[in-house]
Amino acid sequence: MTKKESIQQFLAPKKIAIAGVSRNNKKFGYVIFNELRQKGFEICPINPTTETIDGITCYKSVSEIPANYEKLFIVTPKNETDEIIRQAAKKGIKHIWVQQMSNTSETSKIANEFGIDLINNECIFMFAEPVTSVHKFHRFIWKVFGKLPK
Repeated sequence: MTKKESIQQFLAPKKIAIAGVSRNNKKFGYVIFNELRQKGFEICPINPTTETIDGITCYKSVSEIPANYEKLFIVTPKNETDEIIRQAAKKGIKHIWVQQMSNTSETSKIANEFGIDLINNECIFMFAEPVTSVHKFHRFIWKVFGKLPK
């Protein structure tokens, strides 16, 4: 499967668990949570330190999320990412997107070991429709220079 096809499949069900959702509306983990909800995604937030975010039940770990979530987006600090991938593999999640700057040098290797379809080094805001503002411009520039996934 190409990276473009993987991205399309990841976003198609509009149902995603997100590890690293923040209560702080100024942090990237909250911005992603909020914007994807505004775009019509059903989000299952994961944060080990809170019970709810914006009135939505928050789960302490990947192992606790409902079984009907098959896609996992990770926007955690790097030192947590690889363990979250291992938890996801144990849960049977086979499609994971690791936000830019959350991956480690081992992330791809670990995902590969578990047979996980990994999207890495891409910003979800450039692909989750409708793409707006600076992300739309960024996507256009990447298209012009042939950097969009094929």
